[in-house]
Amino acid sequence: MSKLTKNQKLALSKIEPGKAYSLSEASALVKEITTTKFDASVDLDVRLGVDPRKANQMVRGVVTLPHGTGKQIRVLALCTPDKEAEAKEAGADYVGLDEYIEKIKGGWTDIDVIITMPAIMGKIGALGRVLGPRGLMPNPKSGTVTNDIGAAVKEVKAGKIDFKVDKTGIVHSSIGKVSFSAEQIKENAREFINTIIKLKPTAAKGTYIKSIYLSSTMSFGIKIDPKTADEN
Repeated sequence: MSKLTKNQKLALSKIEPGKAYSLSEASALVKEITTTKFDASVDLDVRLGVDPRKANQMVRGVVTLPHGTGKQIRVLALCTPDKEAEAKEAGADYVGLDEYIEKIKGGWTDIDVIITMPAIMGKIGALGRVLGPRGLMPNPKSGTVTNDIGAAVKEVKAGKIDFKVDKTGIVHSSIGKVSFSAEQIKENAREFINTIIKLKPTAAKGTYIKSIYLSSTMSFGIKIDPKTADEN
């Protein structure tokens, strides 16, 4: 195991072992313990008391963070010609159809989100082998398959993200940047956690939110008391 650097030791000394911090405390502390020279992402890990192998316990949803993600989201709108102007006006980075389908078949995936229309899904289905492993396949449940292309593009650009529990029962997502204020981090985290709580499957028994940890790129995780998710 590699030795801790001076900055890592200093950061670790600020975290009280075994303590579950309030959401407000953790949001301020994650800024204090981040020593990267770049604007690190702030991540949230929520362990749930569900069995993801069972369809009736799958947790998946979308959330629009009040302060966005802090990232430049590259959006590809695969749409019919009559929708292209709408997509461009809404802020899509790439707009088109057949030419981009061919590019993706050739391995191009230099994008973060694909938004398309129900009538076009037949063409996009063939791209599953490329898009699936990268989490880029459009899905009606996440709002990325719709005839309202403009609205969907605007929502994604404004900070809308989709998430789902992984096979170990954890929901992981970036919810901002360290350059955000502690208040902005708290409000984004609160919105994300409360969205997960609302999605609790009826088949889930026992404790639903088992643990919550807040961290930044390369920082230590800060344990959060789930009871403080609703604090103002």
